[in-house]
Amino acid sequence: MSERTYNVLFLCTGNSARSIMAEALLNHLGKGRFRAYSAGSHPTGRVNPLALERLAKEGVPADEAHSKSWDEFAVPGAPPLDFVITVCDNAAGEVCPVWPGQPITAHWGLPDPAAVEGSESERRFAFAQTFALLERRITLFTALNPHSLERLALERKLRDIGRTA
Repeated sequence: MSERTYNVLFLCTGNSARSIMAEALLNHLGKGRFRAYSAGSHPTGRVNPLALERLAKEGVPADEAHSKSWDEFAVPGAPPLDFVITVCDNAAGEVCPVWPGQPITAHWGLPDPAAVEGSESERRFAFAQTFALLERRITLFTALNPHSLERLALERKLRDIGRTA
């Protein structure tokens, strides 16, 4: 029997950098076990070019990347979500839509590389740091076997990843 695919939604306020990188990384590293999406509470409507540059530099495809509202995932016909992970503190503190199916939620707060001011190399370095943190967390996440864990244990492990990695 083949394993099922788990749907994961990464949330951030603007859906232009962190959540976009997380979506692309999980789709790349999840090897079909996970299907990642991203969205924002107040999407900017564009993906930050430095996020796309970092993904390309790391060999992570991001062909489907686009900034969108989280409302798309709370309507009938939206993909059923197994996990919802916030990657910015603003989105974690906002009142989220009611997600059908009661997905497991976690917060993986990360500094916003798009907010870094400075030279072009300093900004690129901020995106590289954020990418590295996401890559560590997503690697740990993909090592879990959601099918073999009870819901509370899985939720605890997912939240621990955001605190320790």
